[in-house]
Order: sequence, then C-alpha cells, then structure tokens
Amino acid sequence: MIAPITYQRAFQVGQAPLVTISSGLSRVFAAAVVNQQFREMLLHDPHTALQKGYMGEAFLLSKEEQELIISIRANTLSELAREVSRSLGSQY
Repeated sequence: MIAPITYQRAFQVGQAPLVTISSGLSRVFAAAVVNQQFREMLLHDPHTALQKGYMGEAFLLSKEEQELIISIRANTLSELAREVSRSLGSQY
C-alpha cells in the first residue's frame, strides 16, 4: 500500500528573516575562509582586499556591497559576516 502524501503549511516561528547574499559576497567570504592572508587583509584593509581580488579573480560586488564591507570594522571574520548580514537584513 502506498501511503498518502500529507501536505503541511510551512511557517516560521521565532526566526529572523532569511538574508539573500549575492554570489560576489559569497565569494569574498569563501576566499576569506580558505586563505588566512586574504582574511587578514579583508579585516585590516578591506578596500585593498576587494580591489586585489583573490587568486587573480575580481569580486563582482555592487557599489553598495563594497561600501558596506569597507565601512565595517571587525576583528574576526564572524564579526564581519554578522554585521554584513545584519545590514542586509535591515534593508528588506
């Protein structure tokens, strides 16, 4: 016997809204996770880090995304990610 499919409505309970992150921002954070030198540059000199890119590839970021990353002063990658997420979440 085949069991009937049960449909349930999905809803969020006590969760923050999901934040959509661009592929450019995803690439910035991926590069920072895998490369300590890039991560340190991103945290201490974000303008240069974004201009240089990673492994010869530039990051495709909007002007707003670039300005956001450059404006945040964070000591760790997790702090930077949290502030980016918070800022993007407040825009929606």
